[in-house]
Amino acid sequence: MQKIGDIISKAWPSGLKNFDKDKFISREFQKYGYDLAVELGDEKNKSLYIKLAKTTPRGFLEAARSFVSDAPGVRSKGKLFMWKLSQLKAQKADTQEERRR
Repeated sequence: MQKIGDIISKAWPSGLKNFDKDKFISREFQKYGYDLAVELGDEKNKSLYIKLAKTTPRGFLEAARSFVSDAPGVRSKGKLFMWKLSQLKAQKADTQEERRR
């Protein structure tokens, strides 16, 4: 017979800490938004990042994420991320407007 600790460690190699944290996450975009909030150090606004992960194209989020990770000595990664994301969205809107002409 196996010990319960052995069964848990096989099922969740990282332990129950991550299980408790992710037990209410049922969709991929929720996990992505939560991980983004943790990476940016802005966990108090995790619902914002989850909503962005649901509604914003993933390419925009990845571009802004890589921009922030490449920037040295940033005070507020969350602010820089939102600034870059707004720039990317505005740039897309400008290119779509030019195509209509």
